[in-house]
Amino acid sequence: MSTIDRAAHSLAPTRQLRRRKLVGRAVEASMFLAALAAVAVLAAVVWAVASRGYSALSVDFFTQVPAVFGESGGGIANAIVGSLVIVGFATLFSVPFGILIAIYTSEFAGRGVRRWVGLALDLLNGMPSIVIGIFIYVLLIIGGQQSALAASAALAIIMLPLVARSTQEVLALVPSSLREASSALGVSRWRTVLGVILPASLGGIFTGATLAVARAAGETAPLLFTSSLTTNTVSWDPHQALQSLPLQIFEYLESPDPADHARAWAAALLLMTFVLVVSALSKLFLARQRRKLSR
Repeated sequence: MSTIDRAAHSLAPTRQLRRRKLVGRAVEASMFLAALAAVAVLAAVVWAVASRGYSALSVDFFTQVPAVFGESGGGIANAIVGSLVIVGFATLFSVPFGILIAIYTSEFAGRGVRRWVGLALDLLNGMPSIVIGIFIYVLLIIGGQQSALAASAALAIIMLPLVARSTQEVLALVPSSLREASSALGVSRWRTVLGVILPASLGGIFTGATLAVARAAGETAPLLFTSSLTTNTVSWDPHQALQSLPLQIFEYLESPDPADHARAWAAALLLMTFVLVVSALSKLFLARQRRKLSR
């Protein structure tokens, strides 16, 4: 081999290393730009809603009901109360069942059952919310009347797979040594779950529940079929059809009055703030729970 050939052969690894570094930097730059684009979209949405809705915020906006046709002013007090009732009952319906499903599939069920239940939860999680609304409409509304309880049932179906899946992930983070130690002491399986597993994962379960609440609070399609024939009064009766924030936003945007459009943006700002705060707190609690379980 000549001197030139030996030199070219020795430079080949250097060129390959330089090429790999360039490709790596290009991939890192593309990933950074993708993440920056996602944050920019969120910031643009927040700014658009806040800039259009801030002017309509006032004490009356939170304490008054919508004004009747031809009058000015008004607020969304009935929608706030209705959303609290609907989402509250949906949480009451979905969270206990979601936790029980997660405990059964994670601690007691066999591999085959766990796989099929997980598939069912994934399919239910991907079900369009309008389909769930139609299902509840056929099941509960036809032959009866719209109510907040029917709306809560529809939202509970949406929340159920979120609660179950997040609880499954948290239960999987609990160290197996805790289960083995409890079993070595002769403690039964269900007592181990109640006394050891659940207390160690309560923070993560709460995180999953709050994420599900944030998801349900912004749903509109199921409410159109279950709790849309409402009145402009503040009511806590779940047997009546109650107004909600998503539907109030929809009705304000249908109005030809520009002032109602500003109120729609303000209601959207309130709803978005609630979702963002709840989601941020949920992520914070989940990160804390993971650090706790990893020790």
